Amino acid sequence: MVAETPTSRPAQTAGRGPVRAAVVVGALGVVFGDIGTSPIYTIQTVFNPQDPHPVPISTANVYGVVSLIFWSVMIIVTLTYISLVMRADNDGEGGIMALITLLRRLGGQRGRRAAAILAGVGIFGAALFFGDSMITPAISVLSAVEGLKIVEPDMENLIIPITVVIIISLFAVQRRGTATVGRLFGPVMILWFLTIGAFGVAEIVQHPEILKALSPTYALGFATGHFHIAFFALAAIVLSVTGAEALYADMGHFGRKAITRGWLGLVLPACTLSYFGQGALVLGDQTAVSSPFFLLAPGWARLPLVLLATAATVIASQAVITGAFSVASQAVQLGYLPRLRVAHTSESTIGQIYVPWINWLLMVSVLTLVFAFQSSAALAYAFGMAVTATITITTLLFFYVARTKWRTPLWLVLLGAIPLLAIDGLFLAANMTKLAHGAWLPLLIGLTAFTVMITWARGRVIVTAARQKTEGPLREFITQLHHRDPPLTRLPGTAVFLNRGSQTTPLAMRANVEHNRVLHEHVVILSIDTLPVPRVPDPDRVRIDELGYSEDGIIHVTANYGYMETPNVPHVLGLLDPARTEGPISVEDASYFLSKIELKRGKAPTMAPWRKRLFIATSYITSDAADYFGLPRERTVIMGSQIEV
Repeated sequence: MVAETPTSRPAQTAGRGPVRAAVVVGALGVVFGDIGTSPIYTIQTVFNPQDPHPVPISTANVYGVVSLIFWSVMIIVTLTYISLVMRADNDGEGGIMALITLLRRLGGQRGRRAAAILAGVGIFGAALFFGDSMITPAISVLSAVEGLKIVEPDMENLIIPITVVIIISLFAVQRRGTATVGRLFGPVMILWFLTIGAFGVAEIVQHPEILKALSPTYALGFATGHFHIAFFALAAIVLSVTGAEALYADMGHFGRKAITRGWLGLVLPACTLSYFGQGALVLGDQTAVSSPFFLLAPGWARLPLVLLATAATVIASQAVITGAFSVASQAVQLGYLPRLRVAHTSESTIGQIYVPWINWLLMVSVLTLVFAFQSSAALAYAFGMAVTATITITTLLFFYVARTKWRTPLWLVLLGAIPLLAIDGLFLAANMTKLAHGAWLPLLIGLTAFTVMITWARGRVIVTAARQKTEGPLREFITQLHHRDPPLTRLPGTAVFLNRGSQTTPLAMRANVEHNRVLHEHVVILSIDTLPVPRVPDPDRVRIDELGYSEDGIIHVTANYGYMETPNVPHVLGLLDPARTEGPISVEDASYFLSKIELKRGKAPTMAPWRKRLFIATSYITSDAADYFGLPRERTVIMGSQIEV
């Protein structure tokens, strides 16, 4: 059973109110892991001599690159995400899925077709995030472990094996949750940022002239005076803003204020000092461009820095893996993926979840990338494409929401959208030049995930229509029960039939009546509705419909859930008011009935044959309904039916 999405209801707002220091520390540990480790590989990748479009090392180019990195971070992260995009929240939650749900709300207003098209673009952006979730652990951990060859060149052959061990260990512990380890993330990342900032300062003191690159004239001069070099360099410079989407996606956990303070108070200054320090180092010694991040540290500190960098990149990987779990869970609730088993790993933090199928898929994919690309520099081309495409889509959706939802004047929208989208477009175009060198990978992953998601959504519509025809109208069925002669035998106890809505008859209930000719004394027909809000408070959880007869013991209950919640049927039954349920409901003894649908490829031209096969194949990963809805297996009955797609 896949829940449908009706109109929204108000939900509790997350991430608002006063900001405590502990929240800022938590945000530093979770939100900034990805963008905070970008200094490890960004400048090294820009000047990589193996690049198909290398940037020559010269004083002017170093100034230009460092300045371009700084202003790219300021424009994309500080201006676009921190100042603008993070204002578009869905009841406190952020991320591209939040923008999609905002667009779905706009579907009934003017611009419905445009909103639907942009929502589709947003789904592609969400699909690209899965590519990002595969590439980030691979490039982050690889780049950190590669520091070993700076400490001891003979250890270069151990880089891949050590990386593989770390990645396997990382995914193996996901099922235990991050609540305990998470408490260590903030202090580790604070130490990380203080360390990279200090090493940067030490080198800037040796070559203070690098601070001239703070002026945007150096970035503009490099971009305009050496456009044939700067354009291709953008494909690597974009690595400095990887993780910007995480700031937005994790807004619901920490709030906009905590993320803003963490960014402006520590992360931005530390990363800036590291980039400028690396630039100063290359100005003094051009051979240091092979690994400027690790060479900033004195010899005695390089091994500890490698260990600290490894810890920081594991944290960065953890954040993006958790993000993939959240995106997958939200996609399930919004009807873009089949029902997946979701385990909550924390009793106190609802957002900490574990999705086994996604976890093992990511692990296999990450290991494949490590073995296929062998180095962080080779993976950088693929990484940039995923980042730029996601940023461009997010910016586009934000300005559409600003215009249609907030009624922002058109001139003001254009004033912001045109230059920001032009900058995003330049980064995207630069990464397109790397298609043959790995940039095709995130596009392939994104296109594959997007195809699966829209095929599942389309197949769901087809199956729902066919199922409704088979089920027949619910109220008409209830009326037939009342006029049945002889009357139907009613058994003692409570039966709960899970159904898609209140309009049609549950297949299991119809089969029970037509074949067994019996019905329980008390019947609850339960539907799960997923609202386009993150969470629904218990007082707003249930709606009861007596279905036209107040004394027959048959009621319909609608349970409302947010797209970040996992339904729990016994919990819902416990919320029901006995005065409104036409008799007592025994949650401890209730029997649960599920209607299982077997899909078969039919001849009707509902979808292309290959999409029908894809839809049916995708249905096989659907989790067990009893587990998903929290049903006691010993009291759950499953009745089957066949539907053609």
